[in-house]
Amino acid sequence: MKMGPEEIRQVLPHREPFLLVDEVTELEPRRRIVALKHVRADEPHFAGHFPGAPIMPGVLIVEALAQTGALLLLREVPDRDSKLVFFAGIDEARFRAPVFPGDTLRLEVSVVSWRNTLSKMEGKAYVGDRLVAEAQLLAKLVDRERAQKAANSE
Repeated sequence: MKMGPEEIRQVLPHREPFLLVDEVTELEPRRRIVALKHVRADEPHFAGHFPGAPIMPGVLIVEALAQTGALLLLREVPDRDSKLVFFAGIDEARFRAPVFPGDTLRLEVSVVSWRNTLSKMEGKAYVGDRLVAEAQLLAKLVDRERAQKAANSE
């Protein structure tokens, strides 16, 4: 199953400039997803990371993997508009090669385990055939209204 930008926005709550998934090229429900992120020179983080030598921050590559995993999870939730997916953990993150403006990241995320509201996934990011980053991601499905109330009470 493929998804374009409009279908992605219907599932993920993220919006530009923090939406880091451009299209989905493969999807096996509850098992695996492959998405693309086209790295553009006009993205705001490149102004400071690094001036004259722009490199995509590793934390944003991990975030792109997490958003890809969230797409996989949220597609299976019948009341997804009332839910959010939060990071619960990042393990074994490794950054193997830099990512530059003009690159296309291929984001591959596979489910390791999925229990009710908690899931563990393995993510790998590639540019071409080159592995540029990888991490294990722990995600928690939370009630959106409860999260908003908690944020507003602080």
